Amino acid sequence: MRTQLAVSRRTMLVASATGLAALPGVGPSHAAAGESTASRDARAGTAKSTILFFLCGGASHLDTWDMKPNAPLEYRGPFSPIATSAPGVILSEHLPMLAQQAHHLAVVNSIGGSVNTNDHHAGYYYNLTGHIPDPTFLSLANNRTPMPGDWPFIGSVVASRQGRNGDLPNAITLPHKPSQAPYTRPGQFAARIGIEHDPLYLQGSLEQPLRFQAPSLELSAGIDLSRIDARRELLKSIDAARFEFESAQKASRWNRQQERAFSLLTASNTASAFDVSQEPAALRQRYGETVNGMSLLMARRLVEAGVPFITVFWMEDEKRLAKKCASAGGWDTHGNNFHCLKEDLLPEFDRGFSALIEDLAQKQLLAQTLVMVTSEMGRTPKIGDPRSGGVSGAGRDHWTHCLTDLLAGGGIRGGQTFGSSDRLGEYPKDSPITPADVAHTVYHAMGIRDLQATDEQGRPFNLLDAGQPLFSLF
Repeated sequence: MRTQLAVSRRTMLVASATGLAALPGVGPSHAAAGESTASRDARAGTAKSTILFFLCGGASHLDTWDMKPNAPLEYRGPFSPIATSAPGVILSEHLPMLAQQAHHLAVVNSIGGSVNTNDHHAGYYYNLTGHIPDPTFLSLANNRTPMPGDWPFIGSVVASRQGRNGDLPNAITLPHKPSQAPYTRPGQFAARIGIEHDPLYLQGSLEQPLRFQAPSLELSAGIDLSRIDARRELLKSIDAARFEFESAQKASRWNRQQERAFSLLTASNTASAFDVSQEPAALRQRYGETVNGMSLLMARRLVEAGVPFITVFWMEDEKRLAKKCASAGGWDTHGNNFHCLKEDLLPEFDRGFSALIEDLAQKQLLAQTLVMVTSEMGRTPKIGDPRSGGVSGAGRDHWTHCLTDLLAGGGIRGGQTFGSSDRLGEYPKDSPITPADVAHTVYHAMGIRDLQATDEQGRPFNLLDAGQPLFSLF
């Protein structure tokens, strides 16, 4: 019996690690969501997949896509705006390649994402789930790690509403899981709808940008596919006994997730889908052979493989940029904001993201792929972070009160700007919205109308009551 329990637990760990183990009694309801007439009559999205590109650290909206050239110098900074391929869409001079793809973009400049901590954990949670963070984010601060009762990640909601397509899971995240344990960022998991819908995490590295691994799919030394098949047969006999102690529904759910875990481990196309080195060298160079550039190229490969939701979390370069930018090496530019953006962050982003849009368009995939760029916050409009020397440190601090998202494809009408912030970029002004509206826009683009779920007691609840889709973008 001890051996049987050990095998069962080990398999459960494999299933959990691959995002394929369900919490008993939790799952989506198939009841109608009660769409409004306006929602049904609005132009529908055409997305079959979504790529979410999350700029970890908090990207400065004022120095990128919500520039304020008429604001005082201490707000606008040294960067100038440039014209783009879309009249009326203005970007930073340090985004010249993306400027040529602006006719595909919808620039949403009026997002108010204020959170009670004005910090990373709560900013992640709000922008990844669409839900305002609860008071525990204030009381626990960085110790407020993910909890089972959290609201689910947008990608997990999408994953839960899509039928399975082949052997790959419905949600994949790469090239890392923010942030380093034990301070893992909340909001990136399925939480209350069950870990069955957690993303599969692919791990990349700064040193080997062409290599991606799914640690949860790595077979231990000495274990081959024949032993996996033998383990499946053993588990069938173990699971027969489970029916005597558990309800048929729970046992059925367990069997379903167990088979999905095995299918991932044994599928011949799994390794191929994760091999970005198969792409032509010229295309890899167009994206930029960095871990972030190759993650975007991997995202396009996963779209082709039929994965409904792919998340790319910008991987920080702490070794090279932490001291320079007074941060963890990402977009959290507490110090030296303008040099970090001009010399490091914006060139890499510009190359990789413009290549993704261009590549999807050339392959006729953009109409069926929603692409979104967001972050956990913007940056303080007035230059000078006290933590890095004030004005002389030339940094921008956290600012959750206003940020910009970029949207493209999936039925979104390109070459437009939605809403605006005030003259200093401090708060939304025209057409103010929240991350809840953005989340609903993703669901609308993916054709998801039913947001009803049930809790462990079988009681129905709505996954996102606040907000509505930005229908005018489509």
